[in-house]
Amino acid sequence: MKRNKQIDISRAVALAGAFNFLCSCARACLLPFLTLYFRQLGLTPAMTGIVMGTKHLISLAWSPAASSLSKHYNKRRAVMMVSLVCSVAAALVLLFVPLVEVPPLAGSCNRSDLSGGPTQSPGGDLPVSGSGSVAPSASSARTQTETNTAPASQSAVTSTAKTLFGTKTALNGHNQSHPQLNATAGVKDGVVVYHSTPSAPERSKRSEEQLGEKKVEEERGFQFLGSLKAMDPQHQLFFLILLLVSVWECASAPLEWTADDGLYEYLDSADASDRYGSTGLWGLLGAACGVGGAGLLVSRLCCLIAGGLPRSAAHFYCYAALAAALLPVAAHLPLHLNKKRDRANGLLKAARLVRGSARALLCAVTALLAGVATSAVDNFLLWQMQDHGSGELHMGLSLAVALLSQAAFPLLAYRVSKLLSPGRVLAVASASLGLQCFYYSFLWGPWAAAPAQVLSCFSAGALWWAVGLQCEDVATPGAERSVRRVYAALSLQLGSGLGSFAGGFVAQRFGVAWLFRGAAVGLMAWCACLPLLQWKAPRQRRINYSRLLAADASEASDSDSEQERDWLEKAMDDDGSSSSKNNNNHGRRVNH
Repeated sequence: MKRNKQIDISRAVALAGAFNFLCSCARACLLPFLTLYFRQLGLTPAMTGIVMGTKHLISLAWSPAASSLSKHYNKRRAVMMVSLVCSVAAALVLLFVPLVEVPPLAGSCNRSDLSGGPTQSPGGDLPVSGSGSVAPSASSARTQTETNTAPASQSAVTSTAKTLFGTKTALNGHNQSHPQLNATAGVKDGVVVYHSTPSAPERSKRSEEQLGEKKVEEERGFQFLGSLKAMDPQHQLFFLILLLVSVWECASAPLEWTADDGLYEYLDSADASDRYGSTGLWGLLGAACGVGGAGLLVSRLCCLIAGGLPRSAAHFYCYAALAAALLPVAAHLPLHLNKKRDRANGLLKAARLVRGSARALLCAVTALLAGVATSAVDNFLLWQMQDHGSGELHMGLSLAVALLSQAAFPLLAYRVSKLLSPGRVLAVASASLGLQCFYYSFLWGPWAAAPAQVLSCFSAGALWWAVGLQCEDVATPGAERSVRRVYAALSLQLGSGLGSFAGGFVAQRFGVAWLFRGAAVGLMAWCACLPLLQWKAPRQRRINYSRLLAADASEASDSDSEQERDWLEKAMDDDGSSSSKNNNNHGRRVNH
């Protein structure tokens, strides 16, 4: 006879906490600073918003699909290991994207700091001639832009300069304009000399040959690549980053969902699913340690690190190191495959439950709007801080304060529940997030954003506490987790994706400060309308099954009508058992 395998619940919870801590720590080392790196690469706010919005929408669609496929084929652990390795590889590929020279910003490395001496370029690898031209070395893989007075006639472009491009970035307040430059090269005294000159309508023989080559490629079926070559360098850079980030998200999205499903089923098989919720706090603590530690580490580095890379590349190396430390934890994380229980349509059933309740729909709209506003903060707060003199140290510690403040809300949850109902807590959370956004639009110094981060306790912390109560109120037994995932998808993926698209174009057109003010006005308007809508929404009567089964016989009432009896008692009446007939006069109270 086969013996049942003993389940160590304490060990499973400890491993789950370690996994969530390291996973959140690794992501926090890089993701909050990713848009700042895109700015250094030369992307505009609109391009940055499109890249981040695409990332969120890919996660929205691919995370549940990958988790379902890994369960169907019983390959959860293999999917987790492959996801970790591939996500690290895809993230490190971003370091090979050539940087664009931009004017020095407040809180960033100055150009004199980037150069190793008067005879070196900003990259530190390209010696500069006396005329300002750059002679690239064989070991340098990065392109640099040097603006100088060029002759009216352009020299022929050699084959070695075919892949080089240059851009010039001009910052005006919060808006950026990128007039394009053409990279030309000539041979002088046996040395290839590169020049960056304004684009001219004249075509050289070499450019005509390139057009001929493009036509040949189109005839061979490379129309898309040919169209990319015809684009200006900035759009080529944008599509390259968009492709790399999409591959990165496809690789990393299945990790958390797959581990989450396997762990929950493992604890549920041992009737210890109530211990599952304790692992979420470790995720917030890990994110706070990751973002604060990464900011502190990068701020102490030189402007250039090994290989001539900027010090912002250290965020990618921290992410890779923590992901490598996560591999042995993922290899020993307890996972369970419950083949008897099919949860393929769990999210669809949860969406129907949310749609069937007016108050649940109001909570869903609040979570969606909060996700839209939060995406503006996540994408462009560091831009705003950098423009006012903040460095990586100020950014990392400010974001760590916000995460620690959010993690501290459960300590206040009991007192808040005594004062406010869950519906009013949603309004307070929206108002707090609106005040944060409005405050961010008036920053004045490096540490100015830190005081507003304390409000995250009553914005993000209170929001998800109220959402959790709404999930318990609307969900049927066993569907609470699926309903919570619906709300998380609406806020963290769909709302953040739509907010990234819209926020990028607003920041491009009006500036980052007006983006925050617009988000604040929208949240305040919804905060004013939410109590009225909740008052008009009908309140559904719902049976609390856990209290029903635990109720004592002394709570019975002879005045309850036959229509208010519980479905469980009706089922017992239908069975025709004699014992149930003696208890028909003892109706249970219905909890609203």
